[in-house]
Amino acid sequence: MSFADDLTSMLDGPFGVSCTAGSTTANGILNEPTAMAVGDQILYSDYVLICEASKFGSLVAGDSLTVDGTAMEVKAVELGLDGLEAQIALSKT
Repeated sequence: MSFADDLTSMLDGPFGVSCTAGSTTANGILNEPTAMAVGDQILYSDYVLICEASKFGSLVAGDSLTVDGTAMEVKAVELGLDGLEAQIALSKT
């Protein structure tokens, strides 16, 4: 089994949610924002969607994406070193 097959299985697993951008629909895993205390500072992380680069890797900042029925806006897209997966920073619209 190739890594691409493993990636698809992971995204279709119990944590996968439906994502749609334009006419493309596929599953991804949405990581919710968190807060972390570091010394006397609090750091926040944004929504991050882990998905197949071939499906959503061409999105750019400002594009719209619906994740599990929630409208979101793309803030940044980072492709993985393998070129198969992408991490998309999102904010709710």
